[in-house]
Amino acid sequence: MSDFSSSLSIAVFGEILAIDQLARNRISKALPRGMELSHFSVLNSLARSGAERTPAQLARTFHLTRGAMTNTLSKLEWAGWIHVRPDWDDARRKLVSISPAGLSARNAAVEAIAPIIDEVSAKVGEERMRATLPVLRALRQQLEGPD
Repeated sequence: MSDFSSSLSIAVFGEILAIDQLARNRISKALPRGMELSHFSVLNSLARSGAERTPAQLARTFHLTRGAMTNTLSKLEWAGWIHVRPDWDDARRKLVSISPAGLSARNAAVEAIAPIIDEVSAKVGEERMRATLPVLRALRQQLEGPD
């Protein structure tokens, strides 16, 4: 790798990491009281899929250990935002679904963070956002790689 491409790659990844940190900070502060970013992420995933998922599937989706996902799911269940039930076909597994209260909480979170996302997106501009998306997707796909 040439010095130029190495410097370019380091600069790109540095920007991505800075954006990630800043976005997480701003969004976390805007979420409804008691909701963490990890909670929102799981609720949003369940709401968008509209299907039950196993804890293992959710852990893979978010690239987390099963233990970390179990911890998050326990907090969500305690809050009444998800339902966890046994899998009737395989008693060793559980299935997770979003509850009506969880859907309301997720929707409130979307309303709370939408102005932040809209403001930043408007300042950057739709054309630049659209042009950047394929590059970010390609980088993500390369990082995901084969498991």
